[in-house]
Order: sequence, then structure tokens, then C-alpha cells
Amino acid sequence: MIISASRRTDIPSFYFDWFLNRIRDGYVFARNPMNPRQVGRVPLKPNVVDGIVLWTKNPSPMLNRIDEISPFPFYVQYTLNSYQTDVEPNLPSKDDVLIPVLQKLSDIIGAGRVVWRYDPILLSEKYTIDHHIDFFETTARRLRGYTEKCTISFVDYYRKTANRVRDLGLIDATAEDKDILAKSFSEIARGYGLAVDTCAENIDLDKYGISHARCIDDRIFEKVYGIKLDVGKDRSQRRECGCVSSIDIGLYNTCGHGCKYCYANYSPEIVLRNAQAHDACSPLLCGGICENDVVTDRKMHSQIYRG
Repeated sequence: MIISASRRTDIPSFYFDWFLNRIRDGYVFARNPMNPRQVGRVPLKPNVVDGIVLWTKNPSPMLNRIDEISPFPFYVQYTLNSYQTDVEPNLPSKDDVLIPVLQKLSDIIGAGRVVWRYDPILLSEKYTIDHHIDFFETTARRLRGYTEKCTISFVDYYRKTANRVRDLGLIDATAEDKDILAKSFSEIARGYGLAVDTCAENIDLDKYGISHARCIDDRIFEKVYGIKLDVGKDRSQRRECGCVSSIDIGLYNTCGHGCKYCYANYSPEIVLRNAQAHDACSPLLCGGICENDVVTDRKMHSQIYRG
């Protein structure tokens, strides 16, 4: 099985000590987001975990301890956008911190295990098409040799984020806008040896050499580690999503970055309460097992194809 850590929060930024403790103990508790009283006990042992996908916007806290997850195949989805603190209020400087951190991460684990995410793309009077193209070109130049591909997507509007983005003056991207950006990104990326794909987009950009992504991607594990996985599409994701099946061990409303477009946080008060309930030694990301919780063992097995 593949572990996703996590679409729901930034474990490398905020909870990496907890994650290493879970690996040390060989299991993690994960609440069902649709029914929080249902708790799965998920094994975290090399004989059943075929790979780990880490999602982050700032992996600085994990750099000095990254060898502690080396028993597992893993790669990193690294989101690096052009936005300032009006959109991503709690992130450090892209130029001075986050780009150098990506470079350092790549030096440690290799370019094939760092996926650059330019996601989501949103438009406004401040964040124009030209702004995105300029930032993408500048960043692609600095990341040349440090990653092999960039995954892009256009912003999706969620009811729970409507109030947070209202003051940004967002403009709906037209089909023409998306076409201009895709064509420009493709040409820039090609010049720096990068591939481009799209995350859960229903538009066809094959003419620009842009394919549909698998963010949870068995092909990366095969390419980097020589592991062939017998794993199918994740049926719990949107139809346009190309990800293969995985188990996510994160928890919504726990990310401290506070990005205004983020679907994974919908209440700053709950985020604060969850952060205060975090215990790095607990099997759960936040809090503990309650009287009415039902804990069940997730029956997992390796999906490595043995031929």
C-alpha cells in the first residue's frame, strides 16, 4: 500500500516529529473524515508500506532527519507558488527560503523524488497571467536540475473558502487564459528540462505536451526504486484525478500555513484547537481516542508486483 502524508495537512512542516514516532512504533491512527468516530489503525511497517508520498510547502523541519524514513520508498510533492502573504500568510520568503530549501532537499534525495507543484493558479488584478509567467520562468530557471517535472492546476472554488478569498478580487480564468498559461509554462519548462502535467483538470492540453498527473504515482516508485506496483486508480478521488490508491493519514483543519485558497482548512478556530491538542507521542495526529470511537485494524498488504 501507499501512504499519503498528506493531502489534508502539511505533515513535514508541522508534524514531522509525530510522523517519525509513528514510523518508530509501526502504526498510526487515522480518523475517517466522513465519520470521525471511525478510527483506522494503519500499519506503518516496511513489509506492507510500499511507498510514502509527502505533501508540503515547507519541508525545512524534515531536512536533518530525512534519513529516518529511508527504510521506505518515498518522494515529495512540494508546492511552490508565486503568491505573497495576502494569499499565503504564514509562509517564509520564496526567494530566500523556500526555493533554497527545495534545492537542498533535492541534493539530499535526488531530483526524481521532488515534484514541484505550481498549484493552484488563481488570477486577479495583482496575480495576472504575466505575473504567473514571469514567476514560473524565474523559478524554473532556479530549479533546473533539482526537479524533473512541475504539476499545475487552476483554482477550484469551494464554499468553505469563499469568505477567505473574497478580498482577493479573484477573476475566473477563461479557457483562453488557461490556454495561454499552459502554452507558456510548457515552453518555459521544456527550456529547463522539465515536464509539465495537470492535477485533476478536465481540459486537454496534449497539444502542449502537458499530460494528466498522478500525484500519488506508482510510476515514480518504479522509476526511482525499481518497484512495480499492482495498484489501481483511487476511486475516492474525483473522476479527473489520476492518482492511484493510497491511505491518507492526515487530518483536516490542522495546517498552520493559513493559505486562503486551501480546501483542507475551513475554520481558524478549529485549526488552533487542533494544534493545541497535538501530541507528538499520540497515535492520532490531534487528541486521543474517545469513549465513542470505534477503532478497527486496516487490513493491508504489500502491492508490489512479484510477477
